Amino acid sequence: MTDKKIVLTTAGSPEEAHKISAALVERKLAACVNIVSGVTSIYRWKEKVQSDQETLLIIKTTNAAFPGVCATIQELHSYETPECIAIGIEDGLPDYLEWLEKSVRVE
Repeated sequence: MTDKKIVLTTAGSPEEAHKISAALVERKLAACVNIVSGVTSIYRWKEKVQSDQETLLIIKTTNAAFPGVCATIQELHSYETPECIAIGIEDGLPDYLEWLEKSVRVE
């Protein structure tokens, strides 16, 4: 297991996804964010089943930066309760993990 994480969130539009992604990389909270358009989400919200088109963000970061990633998502997101969940990166190519580490800075 490494100290690296994949963080997932969804956005209500491609524009919002781009704004959040750019802020995360500019603030050095993420090394990279993949934006996946055209995701259909079916979920329960306020006791109703909802279905919406969303944009998925796949965020590469570190354990230390995770709180800042979630804070930035909350700051810039239009949703009342945005998703911010982390999955640990078990292993990876050493050069990629080193690049990820050097790209993320927590102050």
